[in-house]
Amino acid sequence: MDSLQKLGGINAIIISHSSSDLLPTEGSEEASRHFLQEIVNILLAYMCKLFKRSTKVLDFHHPHQLKEGLEGFTLELSDQPENLEQLLVDCRDTLKYGVKTGHPRFFNQLSSGLDIIGLAGEWLTSTANTNMFTYEISPVFILMEEVVLRKMMDMLGWSNEEGDGIFCPGGTVSNLYSVLLARYHFFPEVKSRGMSAIPRLAMFTSSHSHYSIQKSAAVLGIGTENVLLVKCDERGKMIPGELESSIASAKDRGLYPFYVSATAGTTVYGAFDPLNDIADICERHGLWMHVDAAWGGGLLMSKRHRVKLQGIDRSSSVTWNPHKMMGVPLQCATLLVRKKGFLQECNQLCAEYLFQPDKHYDTSYDTGDKTIQCGRHVDVFKLWLMWKAKGMEGFESQINKCLENAEYLFDKLKNRTDFLLVFESKPEHSNVCFWYLPHSLRNLPPGCERDKKLHAVAPKIKAKMMEEGLTMIGYQPLGNKVNFFRCVFSNSATQREDVDFLLDEIVRLGHDL
Repeated sequence: MDSLQKLGGINAIIISHSSSDLLPTEGSEEASRHFLQEIVNILLAYMCKLFKRSTKVLDFHHPHQLKEGLEGFTLELSDQPENLEQLLVDCRDTLKYGVKTGHPRFFNQLSSGLDIIGLAGEWLTSTANTNMFTYEISPVFILMEEVVLRKMMDMLGWSNEEGDGIFCPGGTVSNLYSVLLARYHFFPEVKSRGMSAIPRLAMFTSSHSHYSIQKSAAVLGIGTENVLLVKCDERGKMIPGELESSIASAKDRGLYPFYVSATAGTTVYGAFDPLNDIADICERHGLWMHVDAAWGGGLLMSKRHRVKLQGIDRSSSVTWNPHKMMGVPLQCATLLVRKKGFLQECNQLCAEYLFQPDKHYDTSYDTGDKTIQCGRHVDVFKLWLMWKAKGMEGFESQINKCLENAEYLFDKLKNRTDFLLVFESKPEHSNVCFWYLPHSLRNLPPGCERDKKLHAVAPKIKAKMMEEGLTMIGYQPLGNKVNFFRCVFSNSATQREDVDFLLDEIVRLGHDL
């Protein structure tokens, strides 16, 4: 099948053209317009199919198949330029062989869905193609970032006299910033003299926390061995008494405790640590309290659910990823810091080619020296545009709906004998964790024999699921619990019928295991 047939016909003007025939080449406006219109047509066709239940979530191929090439689609790069027609085919095939994370039956990751307003914001951002380090080249986006971050800090409960923030390339980097700031707060000399000038540090986080906390310790030279994992209860919440004991134990070993990361919405269970209790402990011991609300921060938009983050106002710093529960296109992540000006103080190096003090405008709006990056992508506009389009009410409605879907799934599972919930309590977030019990396992008593067989069930069902491509859900073990499914809801397009389909599909694929 040739490329023209695969596209279903394209404008004849661009069939034989190449990229050199597009803007900024003189006289290329018409060809550029037609090429971009064809791109828009491909994207619109993809989006219209995306939300139809008859569309597959993925057309799975193994890595070697994609590398070898499929139906004219190849990843190899040539020395000679290819024409625009082939580029259009490549764009279409890239979408075809990718995973449709915006599909209503994609339950695999914390980030899912496709918001049209957010997508428009991403298009405009790429068109502007600017950098976020100085006001002189990014005036509107710099001010937008200030407005959005201030709004988010207000929702944390911080006063107008306090608070600072920055958009980061993902929650892992936001968490890295929090450790960097906490270390600088206690030992500012580390910036110039390094780790050899300070005591051996100890940091604390729950055993259910995101691995990025340990990764931050590795990157910053603190060492993963000095990240002390605090025990959690059966629901995945940090136990305050265990934190207190861990701090005392670290001091007895000659370590210097300085940082605690509480989690608001753990990755697997969706648990919320008791923030007020943890804040009390941090205040008693003089520790920096960070809250990783990458997953759970969106619940602050909901009057019904924000109580789950009670105590977040007492934190020193917060990670909050709007690209998760708020449905903003990837990536959109923030770090919020209570102490105004502290990001600048910690990270500033005053590069003279960027941050000249004698500019003719207020250079406090040059945000580049607040970051460990130089170049920084514009991540704020799509969130700002979505906030304008939805208002607080719109975000609240979609978040409430996601948690209602989780409750619906939970209620269905607890009344069935072929599924087993990982924990019996109602989900706090939109995470629902469960096992599927094939016929062969239902009469086996709990124990090593059943666990060994049950551990293999989820991977086998997932493999079949990906081969057929009708839905996707993740699985993992945790602690002494064998592989179980984790269903997460962050796509407002998902309906109850999609939840029903997921369970039916698991049963269909796994009943004879």
